Amino acid sequence: MNETIARRLTGLACIAAAVAFLVEVPLYFVYSGPPPDSNVLTRLLIGTLALAFLIVFVTAFRELVKRVNPAYEWVGTMAFATGLVYATITLVSSGLEAGAVIATDHPVDPTITVSGTYVLYGSTGRLVLALFLTAVGYGISRTNLLPRWTGRSAFVLAGVNLVFVPSLFFGNTPAHFYAANGWGTTAMMGALLSCWMLAVGVSTYRSATRGAPVGAPAPRH
Repeated sequence: MNETIARRLTGLACIAAAVAFLVEVPLYFVYSGPPPDSNVLTRLLIGTLALAFLIVFVTAFRELVKRVNPAYEWVGTMAFATGLVYATITLVSSGLEAGAVIATDHPVDPTITVSGTYVLYGSTGRLVLALFLTAVGYGISRTNLLPRWTGRSAFVLAGVNLVFVPSLFFGNTPAHFYAANGWGTTAMMGALLSCWMLAVGVSTYRSATRGAPVGAPAPRH
């Protein structure tokens, strides 16, 4: 895979994941009480597709870092590993929610009734995502493969995720902003990640039309 293809694949996968996440998040706020099964299963299916695209993104990002600067391949591997762990954690959480909904004969709110997802969606997910974003930000800033704002914004978003790691001490009421499964800990952070991924995906795809990595020094002859 050459660098141009790597950039296009990375950008397209990132955009696709971001769009799917952006479609999923509002579905959590359609109903004030327990949502119908169709709502829960639809948002979980969309989220699963988003995570599939995320896996493609982290895989392509590792290849892109390797192509731009082989000395920082380890950073790309770190981003790949932590991104894969994050996707796995979220897929497990989605499976637990889907199973609970399918097994019951009446509408339930899995964000409350499935207690096993509280920490997975919350503190654990926030910590792993912070590691992923830090690796991505460091890889971008050290290799100059994208504009500086992409790396800096990754660091900022990683810091925001870390702020929500202690949320497991603050109950399990989804309507609360700062709770183990609160809307700030889960939905808001998901929306911020989606917007960041959309911007980075567009920037990455557009960089494929350029002759050299963004910010890289001109080659010497």
